[in-house]
Amino acid sequence: MPDQRGTAGLFSPVFGRGGGAIGDAEWVQALLDAEAGLARALERAGLAPAGAGKQVTAAARAADFDVAEFGTGLTGNPVPGLARALARRVGREAAPAVHRGATSQDILDTAMMLLARRSIDAVTDDLALAAAAAARLAVAHRRTIMIGRTLLQQAVPVTFGLVAAGWLTALDEARAGLAAARRRLAVQFGGAAGTLASLGADGPGVAALLAQELDLALPVLPWHTDRLRILDAGTAMARTTAVLGKIARDITLLAQNEVGEVREGDPAGAGARPAPEGGIRRGGSSAMPHKRNPVAAIAVLGCTRQVPGLLATLVASAEHEHQRAAGAWHAEWEPFTALLRLTGSAAAWGTELLSGLVVDAPRMAANLAATEGLPLAEHVTALLSGEMGGARAHDLVARASARAVGAGLPLRDVLLGVAELADALAAAGITPEQVEAALEPAGYLGATDVFIDAALAAHSAHFQTQITD
Repeated sequence: MPDQRGTAGLFSPVFGRGGGAIGDAEWVQALLDAEAGLARALERAGLAPAGAGKQVTAAARAADFDVAEFGTGLTGNPVPGLARALARRVGREAAPAVHRGATSQDILDTAMMLLARRSIDAVTDDLALAAAAAARLAVAHRRTIMIGRTLLQQAVPVTFGLVAAGWLTALDEARAGLAAARRRLAVQFGGAAGTLASLGADGPGVAALLAQELDLALPVLPWHTDRLRILDAGTAMARTTAVLGKIARDITLLAQNEVGEVREGDPAGAGARPAPEGGIRRGGSSAMPHKRNPVAAIAVLGCTRQVPGLLATLVASAEHEHQRAAGAWHAEWEPFTALLRLTGSAAAWGTELLSGLVVDAPRMAANLAATEGLPLAEHVTALLSGEMGGARAHDLVARASARAVGAGLPLRDVLLGVAELADALAAAGITPEQVEAALEPAGYLGATDVFIDAALAAHSAHFQTQITD
């Protein structure tokens, strides 16, 4: 079979990275694995000759098949042609064990479950590495104070450790969602209309054996037109990309030249050496030699932006008529594959992004200092409220802030240097020392340490991970 893996395309280095490598070869192997599992189950049930399962399994190698021989355009799906091609390869005695009792949807849906499991496992592994990196950042930067930003505007001080702890918690919740979806992956085996009539009384037993052979859950009954398992897997992947997209977006914003608080590290093994003459440099621009673009973060976002539409297609396709759908089933295959591929690629990029992230603590401190005390206006207001009431305190600090911005002065200088404001503070019994203390960022971090500890403890407890700096 020609190399038709998910890694062999022009854009696959971006969208088919790591666990996202899903193409024709992976699909064909999953279909063959489902057929081979069925042959083994039939043999165990006494419905196929001894050794048939082993023969079918040995022949079920995707590399030996060419999708062109399946005649998918003639039958509307690849399974009939694949089953015929497999039967030709196993010989006369084992051939009756190929596809017996199954319908095309049984094999294809089961293959989708196998692909979903493969992807979930790969994504989960990458998320574990990404979460470990986020935990290390949370520990290392617990005391790294930076400006918090809400609605893209400067707000109050936070620490980069708290930012990383937020990423960590979200990654762990995404992993939990993937685990729940994985437990729901079930074998599909119902025959033509969900009755397994062609196998008679042996049908349920073969279904149970097939589930054992493929290590998938055994559903209560066939789920040909109940597509919740597809939606569960798709939703778990979409939740994962939402988390990865949020992290990547944060990093692109923090990496802007005007902000400069983080940057992507060199990819593993690249070192700090410039690209050789005529070579391609990581993050380079075709037009602007000075640029170093945040490639990993951008690639994550390139993957994650496509996922909501794919999930919407799966939801829209979940309405299946009667016992087997006319078209809705077919509409699932490509978006489901793309969703798995993009999530796997985003997770692989996200792992690299967090594992190599470079944090510029001095730049964070400089950006915070450049705000000249304005982000602490809320703290000053809280100090004054006890003496002059909330509304009056708010109005006084708002006037001081506006004057500070208009004159380009630190908030401290306005509060203590403008006679009207200084007199109001003195009348309320507020000393200059109290104002100075209220304008100290380290004194207005609230429950930051508590929240970081909680995130690290939950991560360690749920995933038995030892966190090191």
